Amino acid sequence: MRIVFFGTPEFAVPSLDALHREHEIALVVAQPDRPAGRGMKMHVPAVIERAREVGLPVAQPLKVREVLDAVAALQPDAGVVVAYGKILPAALLEIPRLGFFNVHGSILPKYRGAAPIQRAIENGETETGVTIMRVDEQLDHGPMLLIAKTAIGPDEHTPALAQRLSHIGAEALAKTLRALPPETPQDHAQATIAPKIEKAEGEVTFRESAQTIYNRFRAFDPWPGIFYKDIKLTDISGAAGFSPPEFGGLKSAAPQSIVSIDDDGVVVACAEGALRIREMQRAGKPRTPAAAVARGLGWRVGDVL
Repeated sequence: MRIVFFGTPEFAVPSLDALHREHEIALVVAQPDRPAGRGMKMHVPAVIERAREVGLPVAQPLKVREVLDAVAALQPDAGVVVAYGKILPAALLEIPRLGFFNVHGSILPKYRGAAPIQRAIENGETETGVTIMRVDEQLDHGPMLLIAKTAIGPDEHTPALAQRLSHIGAEALAKTLRALPPETPQDHAQATIAPKIEKAEGEVTFRESAQTIYNRFRAFDPWPGIFYKDIKLTDISGAAGFSPPEFGGLKSAAPQSIVSIDDDGVVVACAEGALRIREMQRAGKPRTPAAAVARGLGWRVGDVL
């Protein structure tokens, strides 16, 4: 099968590899190089790096419409899109003989949108998966061909889950294209949206439950992380045995109060439960054991943050 492939980040690389083993990849399209990191050096997308390694033709248009004629001239049998980063126009979707197929990192129709993996972890889901779907003009809306499910570990962070899902998705995509299975329409009434992560979402006040904050810590790794005021909380865990008075825990403390400061970290009471902060990072400083940061800031047991 002759395929045009649209994808940009590391998540898309296993799918590109899987297709390259079994099909002819006529063109690989990714987002343009972007400045990234502290030095804002130009960053080459992972998909482009991999395509060049294996000798595949590439394109990095500013706008998708710039490659319409090139794609049409290739007369592809199918198109595949994996985390490309932009909505594909109808004029492109109509070119491949079999249409376009997408590898989406959730069990559709849940978590349509830009951040399905992060939002699933943030919401405390214990199961997720990958859906192979046909692309139409609406966001993650097309009929489904295959779903592959997997558990989310209670301490699993976004990078580890994304890596695992990328390989599950690649296997599911390869299986789908070997013999196209029947298509199943999504139940649009059950759809939920997974919007792009905003930096402000990483701020915590300890007025939420410890589990809610811990889920955000796992979900927002590596960006934007979670932070209290201008202090990034770089290593946290639940603190067993603590709850507000009305929950009758082994120990109790008012929400937002500091329960302990010792070599194991700083324990802060939350609306429900408590968090142990093991490591923090002040702006412009290295990651540091939490107790040292707390003492430097003049925090004391009993203080309310």
